[in-house]
Amino acid sequence: MENKMCVVMQIIYLGFSFMFYMSLAVADEKVAALEPLAKTKSMQTYIVWVEKPVSDLIAQSEHEDLGSWYQTFLPQTIANSNQLEKPRMVYAYHNVATGFAAKLTAKEVEEMEKKDGFISAHPERNLQLHTTHSPNFLGLQQGMGLDKGPNYGEGVIIGILDSGIFPDHPSFSDEGVPPPPAKWKGKCDFSGTVCNNKLIGARSFNGGKTTGGPPVDDEGHGTHTSSTAGGNFVKGASVFGMANGTATGMAPHAHLAMYKVCSDEGCSESDIIAAMDTAVDDGVDVLSLSIGGGSAYFYADGIAVGAFGAIQKGIFVSCSAGNAGPDYMTLSNEAPWILTVGASTIDRNIRATAKLGNGQEYDGESVFQPKDFSSKQLALVYAGAHSNDSSALCDVGSLKYVEGKVVVCEVGGGTGRIAKGVEVKRAGGVAMILVNPDFAGYTTIADAHVLPATHVSYSAGVSIKTYINSTSTPTATILFKGTVIGDQLAPKVAFFSSRGPSLASPAILKPDIIGPGVSILAAWPFSVDNALESKATFDIISGTSMSCPHLSGIAALLKSSHPDWSPAAIKSAMMTTAEVNNLAGSAILDQTLLAADLFAIGAGHVNPSKANDPGLIYDIQPEDYIPYLCGLNYTSKQISAITQQKVSCSKVGVIPEAQLNYPTFCIYIESGGEPQNYTRTLTNVGPANSTYKLAPLRLHKMDITVLPEVLTFTEVNQKLTYRVVFAAQDGAGKDGIPFSQGYLSWVSRQHSVNSQISVVFDYE
Repeated sequence: MENKMCVVMQIIYLGFSFMFYMSLAVADEKVAALEPLAKTKSMQTYIVWVEKPVSDLIAQSEHEDLGSWYQTFLPQTIANSNQLEKPRMVYAYHNVATGFAAKLTAKEVEEMEKKDGFISAHPERNLQLHTTHSPNFLGLQQGMGLDKGPNYGEGVIIGILDSGIFPDHPSFSDEGVPPPPAKWKGKCDFSGTVCNNKLIGARSFNGGKTTGGPPVDDEGHGTHTSSTAGGNFVKGASVFGMANGTATGMAPHAHLAMYKVCSDEGCSESDIIAAMDTAVDDGVDVLSLSIGGGSAYFYADGIAVGAFGAIQKGIFVSCSAGNAGPDYMTLSNEAPWILTVGASTIDRNIRATAKLGNGQEYDGESVFQPKDFSSKQLALVYAGAHSNDSSALCDVGSLKYVEGKVVVCEVGGGTGRIAKGVEVKRAGGVAMILVNPDFAGYTTIADAHVLPATHVSYSAGVSIKTYINSTSTPTATILFKGTVIGDQLAPKVAFFSSRGPSLASPAILKPDIIGPGVSILAAWPFSVDNALESKATFDIISGTSMSCPHLSGIAALLKSSHPDWSPAAIKSAMMTTAEVNNLAGSAILDQTLLAADLFAIGAGHVNPSKANDPGLIYDIQPEDYIPYLCGLNYTSKQISAITQQKVSCSKVGVIPEAQLNYPTFCIYIESGGEPQNYTRTLTNVGPANSTYKLAPLRLHKMDITVLPEVLTFTEVNQKLTYRVVFAAQDGAGKDGIPFSQGYLSWVSRQHSVNSQISVVFDYE
């Protein structure tokens, strides 16, 4: 493991200098250390993992008995405390984890460590939110569904962990939605008849207070993600008349259940685990979490532990990759049993063009498109002309002498994109041109600005500032061109989308996949703050928070079509059929307009129709992860915290990370060193009689042998295994190219089953 981590460090220089993109409409992910850091407070909430009690001591199936078992771990002074004292036990978990959350001091935790059955404890982390045309872009037009007939996700329940929901929004109408399945056991904390056949459940979690307060969305984030995953059809949706059309989620007839775990202070780890625990009891089929807190060992990551408990119950878990790109090794939610989703663009932009006094034009984006803004040239000024960083970023109170002018502001810093426009307007500016920093490249975002504005690329910004310096009287205006569809370079990877390699498990290629996450129109709980529009019920925002629910909704479609598929089978179907080319037929690009590598796109961009009929799948059962976890050098107790069962690695065996039956390969290999051998097992979910041949396979400085080269299936659900031998050629990695990437493809008359391969060379 340590050697692999060193190898990963060798590719850091390929990335851009690390910066957070603080101006995203949703909060950026904070990259955490591998182990959560202890807080300085004398008492805080700890997540405590314990072993399952032995059957003759306690009835494991009874929640109250498990709660009694947990009480035995608390110090005697707490367990026997007066009931009038504020409770120290916050949550007792029963489904996705064996353990509890409690308010403890560090000394009390030290005493707890001496008790039999104790596994580990860590201070809870405070995680952050990772914050319509996209169904059409993905081939899910209304009335068509997937290519095996209309399929809107009927009968599938999507659980959303987020900031709450605005239940009265038309996206949550239950028109055409059947009643929930009989297995549903959830609750609705809204009063009256707000919940219906669409929004079937709504709960709030706030430090142990799971009842009493309705899960109202005060942020907008949860309403947006919920409608993206499973919102119903709403005609005439737009923001200020832009992106007009029928808004719909990926699975418009699926059922939604909201679990509010986030506020403006973040999302507590104990609440998240409690919500996942409750969702399992309630009967959800898919869990969607646009939440993260950076990399962590899986046994110390509440989402990873909760997700493992969920997949043991057959529940699919989709999570956002994080918004800490474009640097490498910036991922959240890396566990292989989670679908980790990065963000891409769609082929629509809300065009606003900066036209300079020299006649040059630079296309950008803005949702606010005033019809009465004159095309007359106006005085142009760069806010940072005098090397004042605060002014360049158009921070609050930083602008002077901009009255009546078009103001150029730098994206970044602690002031959001829209807030920069507020400052320009306050200072008397009449319009704003937002320019990207170098690391953001060509990724531009459509926002609901408060004044005429456009967001342009870094390259455009350099040209605009060069023009300003070339003349004593620079001028500019903004031309508003409305909604433009047909960008042939889409999908492109958004600069903010977090990249691999995975820190927690370097030999698992992450992110798994990318989906639409830039300028996504979806439901919003309150009007957008702009004088020209007071009743908008939709908004356009960006982040991996937006890409995650796209994949969650698509998982619901696949679950509806294939109710017998495991979570790993659904994940494999998405990954092996993902697109690696854009609409123009060339390689998917990143924010620099260069070919994106696999640490940015994973398996590629989701293609729902192809995923519905993948031909073959790489299946993984929950118990298959145990030898893999042993291979990570986790202790038996650490693995028990994840799996909720006693584990002996000497008995179950140990496999290298790359031996897990994953749909992709991520190999670390020495130049001229010993070859590495791995196997994969494919399950036939296509025609009974199917023959697949290996497509030609070439990777830079690599010799790869696959045996056999032909797979012949004679039955549905038949399994066949193949072996891959990876050998690095002499000099691999010494030519300035530290990794080699490509894909292995099994091809039949009807299907192409692709597995991405990333090889990192260790030449030290």
